[in-house]
This record gives sequence, C-alpha cells and structure tokens, in this order.
Amino acid sequence: MTQADPTTTVPHQSVSTAPAPRAPWAEFWFYFKQNKGAVIGLVYICFVVSIALLADLLAPHSSTEQFRDFILTPPAFSDGGQMQFLLGTDGVGRDILSRLMHGARLSLFIGLVIVSISLVLGICFGLIAGYFGGLLDTTIMRLSDILQSLPALLLAIAVVAVLGPSIVNAALALSLVYLPHYVRLTRASVLAERHRDYVVASSVAGASAWRLMFITILPNCLAPLIVQATLGFSNAILDMAALGFLGLGAQPPLPEWGTMLATAREFIQSAWWVVTFPGLAILTTVLAFNLMGDGLRDALDPKLKQ
Repeated sequence: MTQADPTTTVPHQSVSTAPAPRAPWAEFWFYFKQNKGAVIGLVYICFVVSIALLADLLAPHSSTEQFRDFILTPPAFSDGGQMQFLLGTDGVGRDILSRLMHGARLSLFIGLVIVSISLVLGICFGLIAGYFGGLLDTTIMRLSDILQSLPALLLAIAVVAVLGPSIVNAALALSLVYLPHYVRLTRASVLAERHRDYVVASSVAGASAWRLMFITILPNCLAPLIVQATLGFSNAILDMAALGFLGLGAQPPLPEWGTMLATAREFIQSAWWVVTFPGLAILTTVLAFNLMGDGLRDALDPKLKQ
C-alpha cells in the first residue's frame, strides 16, 4: 500500500466571488437612489405627508379662525409682520401657514381618493378587456376613446357642473377623467402577458379565469401602473386645485390650496403673500411627485436598468 507523497500539492480550488443576488426591495432602492431628483422628491413628499398628518399639532392656529385685527398682515420676515403669523394672514384674518398645513391634508387625501378610484376601476376594466377580448374589449376601448377625445379639465368641469360644485363631485369627475389611462395601460400589459408560458401553465393546471387575471397576470403588470399612479397623483392635485380655483371644487372655508388661490385673486397686487404661498405649495408638491415618478420608472422598468 503506497503512502501519499507529503510534497504533493493539492490543486487550488477557485472560490466563487459572484455577488449575492439582491433582495427585491434592495434592488429597487439601488436603482431608485441613482436618480437624485427622485430621492429629493421622495423626501419632500414624506415631509408634506408628515405635516398633513400632524397638522392639528403643528399648526399654530385653527384653519378657520379669523383675527379681525390682523387682516392682510405681511409675513413675519417682512416689514409690518407679526411673529404669531409666520406667513401672514389672508383677507379675513386667517393664518396662511395653518391653512396651508390643513390644506396639505385635504389635497393629499383627495388626490389619494381620485387615484385609488381610477386605478382600481381601470385595472378591472383593463384586465377584462385584455383577457377576454372580442366584443367586450371593443366596447370598453371605444368608451375609453370617447372619454380621451375630450379635454380632461373640460370634461371634469362639465361633470361637476351637472352634479353640482363640491369636493366630492370634483373627485368623482377627475376619477372619471383619469380612468381611460389606467384601462389602456392595464390592457396593454395583459396582452403582453396572457400568452406567456407561466400563464398557459396555470391555465392547464385548472386555474379559473378570474384567478389567472388577478393572481397570475396582474402582479406582473403592476410596475407601469405604479409609475402612472404616482404621476397621476400630481395631476390629481393640480386639477383639483384648478377646479377649486374655478369655484367647482372645495368650497370656502375649506383650506384647499386651489380655493385659497381663488379667494386671494383680488389681493394679487396688494398682498403678494396671499397668492404666493399657496401657489408655491402646489408647485413644489406636484414637482416632487413628478420627480419621484421619474425615479420609479427608472427603478421598475427593466429596459432602463444599466
């Protein structure tokens, strides 16, 4: 029996240095943070949401309380300003900062309602149209064509004019306006997925049509819908402010940003702060959602990943 030669060297085994695969959330954040503007937008949105949730605690005054001795008081950093009114007061003596804080809650909540209604209905109609096809698909898509052939804001104004001016009717009108976008996007995603192997395998295994649509196909169609919903959130805030400015949305004394602009039109030249701060609130919030939506597109679209 031969003994092993002690001088014999064992061949070196190469150790795999391939990086471990990232978790889905870690991969999403890796691509999302590459877009600095999207990160800034996300931080600002978190800031606005925090203010909206804590408005009752953070606001120095009630949003409807009137200080008749301080009507059209300038901001605290301007000549004639008062420290108790950091951003000044409006034409009836209400604190603008407090109204902006409570208005953030109202604007974000209404935007969430609008996007949620249009997204849920759009997904349902889009799944039905894309999966079943035929006459059902044709009917749904022709109705979508009719809705999209009309100017969005004009259609919303017409619906609100019929239902009556209120914040609820304005939200329903805008939900109807945004519905075709989600229907078309969902239908296109379903058409791209319905004949893939995993869907055919589930169908052969005996899965029902509703299970195939909502459990098998829908999760693979969510990425573009999330991006569209984020961008639609900014459009909802902007269009709701436009309806409020026209007197068709939230009615005074509700502290909605568009309504604040509408009630301040007569003071544009004499009291700049009354229109500037609500306008800046709308501008920065809409810009933040657009920036975040751009980052979500970069993180969720495989074609854009480097």
